[in-house]
Amino acid sequence: MNLPFLGHRHKKRGASLPADPEGVAALLSECELLRSQAARAGVRLDDTPASLEALDQLVPRWRDDAETLPWLGNDAGLYLGTVVVRTVPGAAWRIRSDGELVVRLASGREVEVVDAGQGWAASGVPELSQLYGEIAET
Repeated sequence: MNLPFLGHRHKKRGASLPADPEGVAALLSECELLRSQAARAGVRLDDTPASLEALDQLVPRWRDDAETLPWLGNDAGLYLGTVVVRTVPGAAWRIRSDGELVVRLASGREVEVVDAGQGWAASGVPELSQLYGEIAET
C-alpha cells in the first residue's frame, strides 16, 4: 500500500514514518469503513486484541460487494497493524523502499498487515486474532 501523503521516501532500506509517529498512527487507525461495518454489527473496535476476535466472528456480508471488499480489506489490515503497534512492545509502522506500509517488530521482522487484511476480508484467512497471536509471540 503506497501512501503518498506520508511523504516521498527514496532510501533503499525503507523509511520510518514522519516526525509525528503518533499523528500518523492515529490517521492509520481511523479505518472508517471497517469501524462502520463493525458498529452496525454491535462490535466496538477499541484497538485491543479482543476486538480482533470480535471481528473474526462477524458475518462477512461485504464479500458480496466487489466494490467494498478491497477497501474493507485495506481497513482490516490497517486496524490489525494499529492493534499490533499499540499493544506489542517495539512494534512500529514503517514504509518499505517499495512504498509498502508494514509493521516492523522489535525483532526486525516486517509484517504485511494490509495484505493480511485483504486475505481476511476475501476469505476469512488468516483470522485477524490468530495472526495477532503469532505476531505478539515473536
